[in-house]
Amino acid sequence: MSIRLLYPILLRLAGWLILLGRSTASKDAEILILRHEVAVLRRTQPRPRMEWADRAVLAAPIRHLPRTLRAHRLVTPGTVLRWHQRLVARKWTYPNRTGRRPVSAAVRALVGQLATENPAWGYRRIQGELLKLGHQVSASSIRRILKQLKIPPAPQRNTGTTPPQPVPRMIRRGQGA
Repeated sequence: MSIRLLYPILLRLAGWLILLGRSTASKDAEILILRHEVAVLRRTQPRPRMEWADRAVLAAPIRHLPRTLRAHRLVTPGTVLRWHQRLVARKWTYPNRTGRRPVSAAVRALVGQLATENPAWGYRRIQGELLKLGHQVSASSIRRILKQLKIPPAPQRNTGTTPPQPVPRMIRRGQGA
């Protein structure tokens, strides 16, 4: 006999011996998967299109197959993992909540009250006082609230005091005015 003929015969015998050692669940799973793959390939035009039912039928028994057979299927473990990730991403995503949480009306009123009662306080000082009271509000939100309430910024609210005068420059000897 030729070695070319002997080699495929030995491979086939080794495959049968390995098949005898496998469990019936593994064999049944492989038969189910192969039959479904053939059905999917028969009904497709140029490229197989899998529906959700096909994915469920092919993904469920894949864990019963040996590792060597999992990699050579129409649906590989990586494909099943991608299907699962897409399913989870579609099913369990939360609505996109961009931006900051809205400031309640009570905190808005408190910001307005603090700004009118304390005209020298700026946004940061009001933010610190609100934090002491247990309200976490950003300085830019306080600025926006004061703008909506038509309350000017702190230096413009500062009534009764005059802004500091600039210090005159010293003229050195020998220099002209």
